[in-house]
Amino acid sequence: MPLEDPFPAISTRVSALNDRYRHHSATAVLEHALKDPDLGNVALVSSFGAESVVLLHLVSVIAPGTPVIFIDTQMLFPETLTYQRALAERLNLTDIRTIRADRRATDLDDPDGTLHRFNTDACCTLRKVVPLERALAGFDGWITGRKRFQAGTRAALQFFENEEDRRIKVNPLAHWGREDLEDYIVNNRLPRHPLVAKGYPSIGCAPCTSPVAEGEDPRAGRWRGTQKQECGIHFVNGKAVRVPLPQPDTQETTA
Repeated sequence: MPLEDPFPAISTRVSALNDRYRHHSATAVLEHALKDPDLGNVALVSSFGAESVVLLHLVSVIAPGTPVIFIDTQMLFPETLTYQRALAERLNLTDIRTIRADRRATDLDDPDGTLHRFNTDACCTLRKVVPLERALAGFDGWITGRKRFQAGTRAALQFFENEEDRRIKVNPLAHWGREDLEDYIVNNRLPRHPLVAKGYPSIGCAPCTSPVAEGEDPRAGRWRGTQKQECGIHFVNGKAVRVPLPQPDTQETTA
């Protein structure tokens, strides 16, 4: 009788995790999955955007030592940077890792900071995808705040995903709706991103984010006027993005 594989493929582990936690709540997924050997070593990746406080609060209660990776694209709203610092202190998040694109790469590919005007995908790859790939190199998986209601590309989102046989993505809030998020924020008296009150229900980089009118899709203000729906760290046109493996020397700080 053949021995059981001690290192099953990521696809096998993802299937097992989804079966195991299929009927669990977001809180239960986090509580158990963060300690599940099938998941391994994970980090939370957060934009500190409009809805980020919910997942950040959940993690701070369940596993406050979880590494939190924050991508500073150096094109964020000043309000986002202020909110990030305030939340880190308020929630006592002890391992926030602020990452940025390698300065040599931005000097070469976007010296005047205008790349987003004519190639948003290239800008997102330079400032988000490559730095995140570097930061996640030592992790078996990462936690995201994506939900099914946010976009068509996320409609079939599961709790666990196979990221190109490299890592596992955990989406504990996959089944939550807007009402669930609102109730959680109100019931836990959590501070909101200051731009939400100004008509920004989804917040990314300042040059590529605009206010959303009443009745519009919450993500209508992201890359308005284009077909772009994702920054690239998740999906483009419903498919996982492949990026070149990054070189060393990421500029990284701990906030």
